[in-house]
Amino acid sequence: METLEHILAAHPFCSGLAPERLRLLYGCARNCRFDAGQCLHRACEGADKFFLIRHGRVALEIAEPGGTPFMFATLEEGEIVFAGEPMSPCSWLFDARAIEPTQAISIDTACLRGKCERDYRLGYEMMSRFLPILAKRLHAARLQLLDVYGKR
Repeated sequence: METLEHILAAHPFCSGLAPERLRLLYGCARNCRFDAGQCLHRACEGADKFFLIRHGRVALEIAEPGGTPFMFATLEEGEIVFAGEPMSPCSWLFDARAIEPTQAISIDTACLRGKCERDYRLGYEMMSRFLPILAKRLHAARLQLLDVYGKR
């Protein structure tokens, strides 16, 4: 039987993470699943966790109140769903919705933040993993917006 620790170790986000740091991350992790159409989170809610997608697909959306959501990215197996500041208390900047049955690992950010404050190497590891993803997402959102609003 595959344990959560083994599943976490196999996720690309954890690739190359030292075993002792993986154990620290494991202490903040739990399995979760979402049905198609179910929200993982909504914009402006407290971002108290992030998700490592194991299986399925998740849409990242922006919507004005009462408006139709604008999907700006689709995330799949091996990717991560997080707020703009994954290691700081913050709110989600967008909605995330499963577009097919999705299995994920939820990581409690308060738990992880406490461990990062006690182990700066873990903090460095986490930030060095989040920053390239954040830059890629910002670039993708920029291109999507240029494509949408560039058609005048």
